[in-house]
Amino acid sequence: MAKTDTSGGPLGGPAGWISVLIPLILFGWFAQHLPAVAAGEVLAWQWDWVPGLGVSIGILLDGLSLSFALLITGIGTAVTLYSTSYLGGSPHYTRFVCYLMAFMTGMLGLVLSDNLLTLFVFWEVTTISSYLLIGYNADEAKSRRNALQALLVTGTGGLAFLAGIILIGAAAGTFQISAIEATLADHPLYVPILILVLAGAFTKSAQVPFHFWLPNAMAAPTPVSAYLHSATMVKGGVYLLARMNPSLGGTDPWFWTLVSFGGVTAVFASILAIKQTDIKQVLAYTTLMALGTLVMFIGVGTPEAIKAAMTFLLVHSFYKAALFLMIGVVDHGTGTRDATVLRGLARAMPLTALVAALAALSMAGVPPLFGFIGKEFMYKAALEADPAMVWVVSCTFAASALMFAAAGIVAWRPFTGRLADTPVRAHEGTAPMLIGPLLLAALGLGLGLFPDYAEALVRPAAAAVAGTEVKVDLYLWGGVNTALILSLVTFAIGWVLYLIHGRLRGWLLTWKSRFDPGWDRLLGWVAAGARWQTEVIQTGQLRRYIFVTFATLAIVMAWTVWRAELTPSMTLGDDIRIKHWSVLLFITAGAALVAFTNSRMTAVASLGVVGVGVALVFIMFGAPDVAITQLLVEVLQVVLVAVAMLKLPHLNHEYVKTLRIWDLLLAVVIGGLTTFVLLTVMDTPFDLRLTEFFEENSVPVAYGRNIVNVILVDFRAMDTFGEIAVVVIAALGAFALLRGTKRGTQ
Repeated sequence: MAKTDTSGGPLGGPAGWISVLIPLILFGWFAQHLPAVAAGEVLAWQWDWVPGLGVSIGILLDGLSLSFALLITGIGTAVTLYSTSYLGGSPHYTRFVCYLMAFMTGMLGLVLSDNLLTLFVFWEVTTISSYLLIGYNADEAKSRRNALQALLVTGTGGLAFLAGIILIGAAAGTFQISAIEATLADHPLYVPILILVLAGAFTKSAQVPFHFWLPNAMAAPTPVSAYLHSATMVKGGVYLLARMNPSLGGTDPWFWTLVSFGGVTAVFASILAIKQTDIKQVLAYTTLMALGTLVMFIGVGTPEAIKAAMTFLLVHSFYKAALFLMIGVVDHGTGTRDATVLRGLARAMPLTALVAALAALSMAGVPPLFGFIGKEFMYKAALEADPAMVWVVSCTFAASALMFAAAGIVAWRPFTGRLADTPVRAHEGTAPMLIGPLLLAALGLGLGLFPDYAEALVRPAAAAVAGTEVKVDLYLWGGVNTALILSLVTFAIGWVLYLIHGRLRGWLLTWKSRFDPGWDRLLGWVAAGARWQTEVIQTGQLRRYIFVTFATLAIVMAWTVWRAELTPSMTLGDDIRIKHWSVLLFITAGAALVAFTNSRMTAVASLGVVGVGVALVFIMFGAPDVAITQLLVEVLQVVLVAVAMLKLPHLNHEYVKTLRIWDLLLAVVIGGLTTFVLLTVMDTPFDLRLTEFFEENSVPVAYGRNIVNVILVDFRAMDTFGEIAVVVIAALGAFALLRGTKRGTQ
C-alpha cells in the first residue's frame, strides 16, 4: 500500500514542490521550440568535453528528441504531482524524489545527446537510477531481487551497446550522431555493429527473450511504473533503434531481425497479459506488446511504417501513463489490484472510472480516441509491409485484439456491476492523484477529435527516423477501407476474447513460463561456477599464484612471438666484453643462491646482489642517475624486507633441496622468451620522435634541463602519482600485515 499521508506538508513539502516544478519548467522550455522543430528546423548546441578524444557534449533537438523530451517532462510532471500524494507521507520520500530526478536527467540526456559516448553515459544513468527506483522498497526481498534482475539484464546489454559504439566510431570516423550521414550497411563491421546495438536496444526495451525483467519491475511503486512504462526507460531501446535507423536501417538483417523479434514480442506479451489477475501486471505485459509493435514497425522502415510507429509512440504514452496512475488510485482506494475481486467501482470512484474509460478506449483503439488513429495507421502500414506483409498484419491484428480484451480486464470489469467487498472501503483519490491521469486521458480524446495538433510532433519525428521528409496527414475518418474493416474485426474478436478471458486465463495458468525461473537458474550456475573457480584458483598458496601468473605471461609471449614471426638478426656475443661477462656471472650467482638457500635472510641479501648487478649494468651503459636510484631501492628493500623476515620461520630445508622441475622449466622459458623479445627490439630501428619531443619541450614547457626528471614530474605527473600511490598502499598493507602478525604471536 502507498503512503498517502501528506504529513510532509502540502504536495509533500519542499521535495514535492521541487520535483513538480523542475519537469514543469523543462516542459515549458521544450514546448517553446515546438513551432521551430515542427517547421523542419533542427536545433543543436555543442560543447567540448574531452577534446583530445574528440568527445563533445552535444544537444540535438529534432522531431524525435523533442517528442521524447516533451513526453519525459510532461508525463514526469504528472507523475511527480501524483507522487506527492501517493508517497508524500513516506519517510523515504525525499530519497524517492532524488532517484526520480536522476532518472529523468538520464532519460533527457539520452534522447538529447548528439554524441554516442555521452548518450551511453546517460544510458547507464537510467540503468542505475531505475535499479534504485525498482528496489525502492529495499526491505522486501522481491524488490531487491527484481531490481538486481533489471540491472543485470539492461547493464549487460549496455556493455554490448558500448562495444557497438566503439565499432561505429571506427566505421564512421565520428561519434557524433548528426555527423553519421551515410548508411553503414556496406562497411565490413556492419554485422557486428548491428548485433551489438540490437543487444543493447532489445534488453533495454525488453524484447523476447529479454522481456521477463520488465513485468518484474512492477515491484516499484506505481508512479515509477507509470513513468518507466509510458515515456521513459523501456522506450530507451526504441529511441535508439529509431535514432540509428538512418545509418543502420534499410538492410535485410535489420528488417528481418526487428520485424521478427518485434512481432513475437507483441503477440507473446499480449497473450501473457490475459493470463494476469493483477491489473498492474496486465498493463506491464501490454507495455511489452507496445514495445514489440514499435520495434516491428521501425524494422519495416517504410514511410507509412515510420509514421505509424511515431503516432503509436504518442498514443501509448498517453493511455499507458493514465492507466498506471489510475491503478494506483484504485489500489489506494480499495486496497487491492486483483481483477477477480474488483467490481462496481464507478459508483464510488467516478473520476477514476472516467480516466479508466477514456484511456482504455484509446488502448483498445476505439474511435474517436487517439488510439483508433494509431491503430488505423498501423494497419495501413502493415498492409504495405512487403515482403513480410502477412506476418506484420497477423501480428498487429492478434496483438490488437488481445489488447482490446486486456483493456476490458483493466477498465471495464473493475468499474461495472455491483460494488464488491474490498480490503478498504472504496473511495476516490485525492486531487494531486487525479489531475495528471485526467489530463492524459483527456489528451487522448482531444487528439483523437483534432489529430492535426499531433502532426506537429509526428511529422518531424518521422522525418528524423526516416532520414528524409515524411508526409504526415492524421485523420479520424479515412472512409471504408481495408484498415477500417480490420479494425471492426479486431473489435469483434477482442470482445469475444474479453468475454471468455476467464476460461483463457485458466488454460494459460497451466502453462508455466520458463524465462523467469531460467534467470534464477542462470544466476545459480554463475554462483556455482564462481565457487568452483575460487576453489581451484584461490588456493591461498602464493607460490601457485606466482606460477600461474608467469605461466600465463609465457603463453602470451610465445603466442605473440609466433604470430609476429619475430626473427632477430643480431648475433649474441657481439660487443660483449669481459666486464660485461663478469657482471652477468655476478647476477647469475645471486639468482642461483636465491633459488637454493633455505634462509630467507640469505635470499633477501642475494636479491640485493642481483639488484646491485643491475645497477652496474646501468653504470656501464651511461645511466648513473638510474643506477643510483636502483642502488637506493635495493638497499631500502633489503633493510625493510629483512626486518619483515625476522618475524617468519626458516624455509623447510628438504623443500628447498627438492628439484622443482616445473619451476625450473618455467623460469627458463620466461628468461628465454624475454631475451628473444629484447634482442628483437634492439634489432628494430629506434624511433626518436618521443626523444626529440622531450628534448625540444623540456626547457620551454617544463622549465627543466634534467629530461628524466621532467618526464616523471611534469609530462607523466599523473603516472608518477599513481606509482607513488601504489607504493604507499603496498607499504600500508605491509605495515598492517606485520602488525597483525605481531599481535597474533603474543
